[in-house]
Amino acid sequence: MKKNILFVINPISGGKNKRNFPSLAKQHLDTHVYNADFISTAYAGHAYELARKAAGEGADVVVAVGGDGTINEVGTALVGTGTKMGIIPCGSGNGLARSLGIPLTWKGALMRLNGFRSRLIDTGILNEHRFFNMAGTGFDAHISSEFASLKGRGFGGYVKKAFTEVLNYQPGHYKLTIDGEVYEREAFMISFANSSQYGNNAYIAPRALLDDGIIDVCIVKPFPLYLFISMGLRMFAKTSEQSRYVEIIKGRSVRIESVTNALVHIDGEAKETGKEIFISVDPLSLSVLY
Repeated sequence: MKKNILFVINPISGGKNKRNFPSLAKQHLDTHVYNADFISTAYAGHAYELARKAAGEGADVVVAVGGDGTINEVGTALVGTGTKMGIIPCGSGNGLARSLGIPLTWKGALMRLNGFRSRLIDTGILNEHRFFNMAGTGFDAHISSEFASLKGRGFGGYVKKAFTEVLNYQPGHYKLTIDGEVYEREAFMISFANSSQYGNNAYIAPRALLDDGIIDVCIVKPFPLYLFISMGLRMFAKTSEQSRYVEIIKGRSVRIESVTNALVHIDGEAKETGKEIFISVDPLSLSVLY
């Protein structure tokens, strides 16, 4: 019996024209396995609405055709349903797709869907927002906010913006309670890693796993500005945790208190929050094709 699959397409993610995506999908998707439908998003939050509706109507798979923001909306809609999520990576970093080993080409990702191979992954929850790859506060949240307004949202634009903003960025003071243990830290940024990398093979938490029921809390302490490039290179070499300026604490329940209202990012999308951040894990709560 054929499975019903809906492709939710973000037409503007990653700066890639997706007008021809449906015709490409029809070429490479196994028609003996799937009945396929395609729909494009029209506004922020639309991917969530479309995925939720499809799950309610009994769709077997909803595929996010976009970046981490589109994946977040679709994944959030599908948690707790019997519908699986697929991914066609079209973003700037494609962190979750890379962590799952999904091919980064459209053809390769479509061919992978034909195998209908799935796994369960954890969901992180920051206050009321779910995340599947990475969340954080501090410098990475600041850059996510600045990055959102850039016209060229590729990896090069992100790096250029980071170099510009780091010159004036001031670290913050945080009180962290992780599984009942209290830590006081000055931090340049704090990342909450469900997977091992941000994207583009930049690994902030090389040992993080998508299905261990644990969030890796990665605290980057203030460091001399001349080490900024070196700190970045460590991520690409998977040696960030070896730096004396990086501390990783694993936990299931995390509370962060800051002096001022915190800016956070949820899978790369910046959001404002209050002075307290609560992070928890919903283990093995999303089924993903990979």
